[in-house]
Amino acid sequence: MQRRRLFFQLGFFALFLLAPALNLLRFDLNEAQLWFLGQRWSLGIDAFRAGEITAQQVAVQIFLRAFLPGIAVVVAFLAVAYRYGRLYCGWLCPHFTLVETLNNALHRASGKLSFWDKHRTARANVKPSARWWPVFGTLCLGFGFVWAITLLTYLLPPAEIWTNLMAGALTPNQARFLAIGTAVFTLEFAFARHLFCRFGCAVGLFQSLAWMANPKGMVVAFDRDHARDCRSCSTAVHPDGSACDDGCPMRLNPRNIKRMMFSCVQCGQCLDSCEETQEAKGREPLLEWKVGADAVRETLRQRKAELAAETATTQKAGV
Repeated sequence: MQRRRLFFQLGFFALFLLAPALNLLRFDLNEAQLWFLGQRWSLGIDAFRAGEITAQQVAVQIFLRAFLPGIAVVVAFLAVAYRYGRLYCGWLCPHFTLVETLNNALHRASGKLSFWDKHRTARANVKPSARWWPVFGTLCLGFGFVWAITLLTYLLPPAEIWTNLMAGALTPNQARFLAIGTAVFTLEFAFARHLFCRFGCAVGLFQSLAWMANPKGMVVAFDRDHARDCRSCSTAVHPDGSACDDGCPMRLNPRNIKRMMFSCVQCGQCLDSCEETQEAKGREPLLEWKVGADAVRETLRQRKAELAAETATTQKAGV
């Protein structure tokens, strides 16, 4: 599954970088022109100004070529999120691809997946080494620059930007955009990449809201009948246990209730980690994806378990 996910991530990342150069999607500020799938996308306003079409005709074109496609894309996107959660984030989003890449580099440098982790995450054959710090810093700076110049090519002709860059002839506005953009994205990649995915990304937020509104949406189900096996979750890959926790790039506890998994990106790494550690001991995995009626039953079990825990805590406090 992770190989398939990586294939989708790399493919979409390449599409994100090449889309402006291929005129697949960009808005040219110089011409005030939207390009889509290699074609100039017109709403008919210029034709209306020239007297070639009527006001009614231009209104129809604006609805058919702007509002209707936009509504269709949003509805389809949220429909997928409603059933499967933040699938786009975990399987396609270029930013999240970098999050995972930088996590691995930082882990090799410090043993942590984020500067804000309180404890190191143990993994087999990975010993923190200071020589990885320059690698991590270079990746943050390099990806920050790539992010800034790619976003600029979505607004100005890519040939113009790259020609000016190679010739050292960037305009003052272009140079300022690249300098400020590179600095902001470098800092974000280094210190706040997880925070951005959780709280700063509108695309991820609306996916999570749609998913939380659907009790039948896909969830990670935990086999609580065999929770005792989870206590001994320790292998050479995850010597300190908690394989599913360590495997989650969003720093979540996959065994938690749904409302505590608000920023889950459905990457499936927790499932793979659980399967790997449990099968090494000759046992069945304790985590699996549930959708539809099975997801509803899992949510009800989670609420029942949470209520039982709260009741036990209250009784203990009363005693």
